[in-house]
Amino acid sequence: MNLLPRILAAAALATAVACAAEGAPVPRQAVAQQAVQPQAAQAASAAQAARTITKPQKKFKIGIADITPMGEKTEKVGVGFPIIVTFDRDVPDKAAVESVLRVEPEKPVEGAWRWVSPRKVIYRTKTYWQPYQKVMFKALLNEIPGNQKAKNVSRRFAVGPKHVSLVDTRKHVMKVYRNGRLAKKIPISAGRGGMIRNGVDVYLTTSGVHLTMGKKAVETMTSSWMGVTDPKDPRYYKEQIPWAVRISDSGEYVHQSYGDYQYLGRSNQSHGCVRATPAGAKWFYQIAQRGDVVKIVGTKRKLQWNNGWSYWQLNWTQWKKGSALRTATAQS
Repeated sequence: MNLLPRILAAAALATAVACAAEGAPVPRQAVAQQAVQPQAAQAASAAQAARTITKPQKKFKIGIADITPMGEKTEKVGVGFPIIVTFDRDVPDKAAVESVLRVEPEKPVEGAWRWVSPRKVIYRTKTYWQPYQKVMFKALLNEIPGNQKAKNVSRRFAVGPKHVSLVDTRKHVMKVYRNGRLAKKIPISAGRGGMIRNGVDVYLTTSGVHLTMGKKAVETMTSSWMGVTDPKDPRYYKEQIPWAVRISDSGEYVHQSYGDYQYLGRSNQSHGCVRATPAGAKWFYQIAQRGDVVKIVGTKRKLQWNNGWSYWQLNWTQWKKGSALRTATAQS
């Protein structure tokens, strides 16, 4: 078997749950305002400015533990892909670290970083990346005060064709567009609903903009997500599902239907995944790149922005608020 699917699958969880039922910026120096004021006050102001300028910066050491996705020699990514950087320890000065991160696409687009934990930051663009280009990421870690001995890190990503899929759960169809043109229509069956947990119908497929996160030729899906592990329990299941493409952290996939083909294109009968025909699921699996866009509409269950790579659920203004720097810059 080709090694690429196995490599991509490593980014997904090792054992799958059931379907969806499951920046200090570069330091600013104070600019003295030359308003008319008493001579003594001016002298005091100048002394204060001098103390501000000469105040030593806090030093700390930081390195990178992981960068996602992988580089151009390993995979091609979709036009929605995020750059996820995980540091080797909690970051004491997020602005200082963010200020030394560079993203340089061949085809410029505005982007911004958003911190999601004390040691993880994610880069997303304002609009989708342009297809068929390389994107260079650089972390100039030795420019951080006190971190001069750190090794700078870089990675070049390869963006493939533009894949955008629209899943209509009411019409039971998935339309896959390749570079803006309809490439295939696939009959599907989405989540049937009917299981409420903590006020959420976890059997419903989530509506929103998903990104593909990984894929496996055969994925094991079980009922353990709902605490059912006894094979004698009528709710128990453990199934080997072909052509599984992961689209969230709550267990949602696009995959081949495990039987029940009569429902495809007609009604929603899954636990939350998007079931597809054998031929359609295999075709989608074969073209899928991490970071491809899968937009699902028609259900009452909203996709949360931090469920997997669902960062496009935030509008641009919301996304930028997660930056440690005051403004996002267009990098080219």
